[in-house]
Amino acid sequence: MGIKDNLYQVLSKIPSHVKLVAVSKTKTADEIMEVYNEGVRDFGENKVQELLSKVDVLPKDIWWHLIGHLQTNKVKYIAPFVHCIQSVDSLKLLKEINKEAIKNNRVINCLLQVHIAQEETKFGFSEEELFECLESEEFKTLHNISVGGLMGMATYTPDEAAVMKEFTNLKEIFGRLKQKYFTASEDFKDISMGMSSDFELAINCGSTIVRVGSSIFGERPKKM
Repeated sequence: MGIKDNLYQVLSKIPSHVKLVAVSKTKTADEIMEVYNEGVRDFGENKVQELLSKVDVLPKDIWWHLIGHLQTNKVKYIAPFVHCIQSVDSLKLLKEINKEAIKNNRVINCLLQVHIAQEETKFGFSEEELFECLESEEFKTLHNISVGGLMGMATYTPDEAAVMKEFTNLKEIFGRLKQKYFTASEDFKDISMGMSSDFELAINCGSTIVRVGSSIFGERPKKM
């Protein structure tokens, strides 16, 4: 099956209230255009450098999502155009995004990344750190960011019950934050969780954004 067939198979499993972000890392402009031509406008990239190489050669109405770990010194490169930074994992990074958003006279959409997996290699706030960040006086001064919700990555494991537990945990954290800090915010509405291997499970657990790459574009080539 080709990219187009794969895409429609994925879309058939995603309800209308859930947004698909097609993860296009390592993919060529031609491959991305195959998905774009079927109406998809949200694409996710892991690395700033790779994202920058694609922005100029692809249509301007693409909404780019930065979904990989972001270093503060790279924010300035994507601040003029990025639609959403899904991988915000510190107050320091939020402050930097706000600073660059001011320079570009815009408000940048952000999701707060929560560490829900067993693996230590994953980035993200703990629930305690989230509360500390949102309680801080510094956070209250950041007017050029819009926090739209949370993002999380489950442990990479075939154990569905374990993955479900992590997704449910993220949904519950979202509920607690919404109640305590964002009751008046219409923007704080998204939970980005679920990738190619587990997006259907994530949707059942309350995901509103899924990040799907290999199920659309095919498996990434193995590094030599």
